[in-house]
Amino acid sequence: MHDETSDPRPLSVQATGLSKSFGATCVLHNVDLDLAAGEVVALLGPSGCGKTTLLRIAAGLLLADEGQMQIAGRPVLDGSRFSAPPEQRGIGMVFQDYAIWPHLSVVENVAFPLRMRRLPGAERKQRAQRALDRVGLAHLADRFPGTLSGGQQQRVALARAIVAEPPLVLFDEPLSNLDRELREGLALEIGSLLRELGLSAIYVTHDQSEAFTIADRVAVMLGGQIAQIDRPEVLFANPASVEVARFLNIGAVIKGNVYGEHGFTCDQGRLSIPSVRGVAPDGPAQLLIPRMAIRPDPSGPLTAQVTRCQFQGDRYLLHLELDGEVASLVCSADTYVPVSSKIPLAINPDRLRLFPS
Repeated sequence: MHDETSDPRPLSVQATGLSKSFGATCVLHNVDLDLAAGEVVALLGPSGCGKTTLLRIAAGLLLADEGQMQIAGRPVLDGSRFSAPPEQRGIGMVFQDYAIWPHLSVVENVAFPLRMRRLPGAERKQRAQRALDRVGLAHLADRFPGTLSGGQQQRVALARAIVAEPPLVLFDEPLSNLDRELREGLALEIGSLLRELGLSAIYVTHDQSEAFTIADRVAVMLGGQIAQIDRPEVLFANPASVEVARFLNIGAVIKGNVYGEHGFTCDQGRLSIPSVRGVAPDGPAQLLIPRMAIRPDPSGPLTAQVTRCQFQGDRYLLHLELDGEVASLVCSADTYVPVSSKIPLAINPDRLRLFPS
């Protein structure tokens, strides 16, 4: 799926019709992906959605069954007939475990890709020092990886990925083995560095917060396809499907029927809304109620049951059950509300979305 937004920058990556199967299992199906120069795109999805397979095809580590790909305007893939090897693609990679050699100094680790290209030693060291300077680690060039913090090791891995000034850097879930607090801090650092350096990058992750922090656009991958690709705020405001809304945990999805000009009545008959955004013919439909679309209100038309009341210092966060199902609904409250209580909710109809069943 292509993003409809035009971008005047040249393309760093252009992939069309990528497909890959392992035996009878189709892992990628007819995937298109364009990446502008200097843009960071995150591939976000659950395990088995095809995001790592897509990254490995871009890296040249896996052969696609069908499709074409260009990197910086140069063809690197033409179905199963031609695939340029990784060393000829000129890309940088940052792996899940960093892949930093403990017996080499920081500058030697960074210079390793240049060593494999047989560049002279003096040039290797100069370019490695420049890459370390770009990530703020020039002063640690002679240290060994075992003496560095996790964040510093991540920067070493990034310096090594950019030392050859590649047209594209690929990130294979580099933060997945870290605890959440460290992961959040490093995600902010990586996002800032990528923008400061103006790098083009594809970043694979299963963590939504990480993807939204790092990427300019996020490609939600479901079932071997890109279900939607756009800026994070657009994904939340305008999910393309119920499946995307559910995966992003935007809110509750309830079943009902459309009447007239996209009016909606839920199956239980407790909720009727005369006008809802979205396109659906009269008949069965599904209504997305985002978390930001509701608030406690004594005169509200919607009733929900509190399943959890979470204290957050200056307020309470209520987790709600709707229509007999634990829905992805939360709202704030100024005071404690007992679990199992039923509370009325006001709805902002402008935030609701309607989808055909």
